[in-house]
Amino acid sequence: MILDTNALSAAADGEPAAAEILTRAARIALPVIVLGEYRLGIARSRKREAYEAWLRKWVATVEVLDIHEETTHYYAEIGLELKTLGRPIPANDLWIAALCREHSLSLLSRDRHFDAVPGIRRVDW
Repeated sequence: MILDTNALSAAADGEPAAAEILTRAARIALPVIVLGEYRLGIARSRKREAYEAWLRKWVATVEVLDIHEETTHYYAEIGLELKTLGRPIPANDLWIAALCREHSLSLLSRDRHFDAVPGIRRVDW
C-alpha cells in the first residue's frame, strides 16, 4: 500500500482507523514526493522536532519509492487518460498515481480525485 500525504499525517497523529489499515498491509511504501510534501508541512509546524523524530523512525520501517525512468511512462499514460476524461489532478498526485500503477499497489488517501485514475484502488479510513 502506498501512502498519500494525508495518510502519512494520519499515521503520525496516531489516527486509529488509518493505523488499523496499515497494520494489515502486506507492504507499505512512501513516495519520495509524499516525503517532500510532509517535510514541507512539518517545517512550518510548532511540533516540528517531534514530527521529524517520528518521521526518521518511521521511514526506516517502510519502503521509500523513488521516481525512475520507468515511472515517467506511467505518469504520461495516466496524465493522458485523465486529460481525455476531463479530470486532471495535481502534478504531485499524478506522480503518486504513477507509482501506484507501476508497483501495482493501492493508495491510502482521503483525496477522492484519485478515484478518477483508471486502475488505481484508493482506500479511505
